[in-house]
This record gives sequence, structure tokens and C-alpha cells, in this order.
Amino acid sequence: MATIIIRVSEETKAKIDKYKINVNETVCSLLDRYLSELESRDLADRLELLRERVGDAVDPGLVAGLVREDRERR
Repeated sequence: MATIIIRVSEETKAKIDKYKINVNETVCSLLDRYLSELESRDLADRLELLRERVGDAVDPGLVAGLVREDRERR
């Protein structure tokens, strides 16, 4: 596992302490969700490029279904 260090303001640190936030768990969860969204966007972009290349040979409903299926797996 890799280590990432961040700097936050004293005010933010005080709030983290006040609410007893598990920073590691919270940041990991948020990063996982953000990266999943980025990967989904990337997949949608690549599928769109593929659709443009093959024209009407690919059903837009199929593309939407594949994107939805990929998102649900994550």
C-alpha cells in the first residue's frame, strides 16, 4: 500500500478532530468513488469513439447498457 501525505488548514484539522473522522478511510473511499467515475467517463468516451468509427453498426442502447453494467460492477 502506498502512502500519500496531505496538508490541511488548522481549521480543517480541528474539525476532523471534533468529528473524529477517520481520514484514511474517508479519503480512500472518496478517491475510490472519484476514480471509478473517471474510469466510467473514460469508458464512455472510448465507446463513443468506437461508435463514431463503426457508424450505425453499434446500437446506442447497447452502448448505454454496457456503460451501466460496468458502473454497477464497481
